[in-house]
Amino acid sequence: MSTAFKVVIPARYASTRLPGKPLLQLAGRPMLQHVYECARQSGAQEIVVATDDRRIETAAAAFGAPVCMTSAEHTSGTERLSEVVERRDWQQDAIVVNLQGDEPMMPSALIRQVAGNLASNEAAAIATLASPITDSGQMTDPNVVKVVLDRAGFALYFSRAPIPWQRDSGAGQAPGGGHALHHIGMYAYRAGFLRRFKQLEASPLEVVERLEQLRALWHGLKIHVGIATAVPGPGVDTEADLLRVGRLLQEQSQRPS
Repeated sequence: MSTAFKVVIPARYASTRLPGKPLLQLAGRPMLQHVYECARQSGAQEIVVATDDRRIETAAAAFGAPVCMTSAEHTSGTERLSEVVERRDWQQDAIVVNLQGDEPMMPSALIRQVAGNLASNEAAAIATLASPITDSGQMTDPNVVKVVLDRAGFALYFSRAPIPWQRDSGAGQAPGGGHALHHIGMYAYRAGFLRRFKQLEASPLEVVERLEQLRALWHGLKIHVGIATAVPGPGVDTEADLLRVGRLLQEQSQRPS
């Protein structure tokens, strides 16, 4: 039986590197619209764009996306989801997927997978995904977040540093001894956890690494990490990313259906 879940797309207009990022054009449509279409294709029960900016609200309404206006004071997407849960009065056990507004090429299969992983792991407060790292350049790139797991598939730690580090590495060996995993920044939560999250004290590790999922680990909560069943397309953080993803989406739209 398929898992019932909801999707929230947090979308901020303010971006240091790409102001107005959710509304930038990709293959003739706003980036946010591409993300919304990914969510629609996943079979989610409900999809909500969460924003604090009226320009995003107007654009989302133009392509038919429901919008929840949220506070401008949130410091993370997870906090913004927490407000959506309260405003929509979702039940405690409702599964909510956080799909970032700058992931216009996220396979719908992965959205379903992360929701299903949470449903299958009652001990987990959060579920997320990862994929194997085979490129040594990714291993040392601080923008590529790495994760190390225990034998049951729960996260031990997330870092921007190269983990695990193979002490006796040799030429031609896979990064991290073949155990290195690239964390894919999409999460599934239960609504009850999201209501609790904003009350959790921030972790010193979270501040150092700039990775909010470390707050959950620091408080002793479990994060289940599934190995992604599909390869996600690139996200958009820079102008170069925008051009690359625009080309890929244009090529995709021209392929025979």
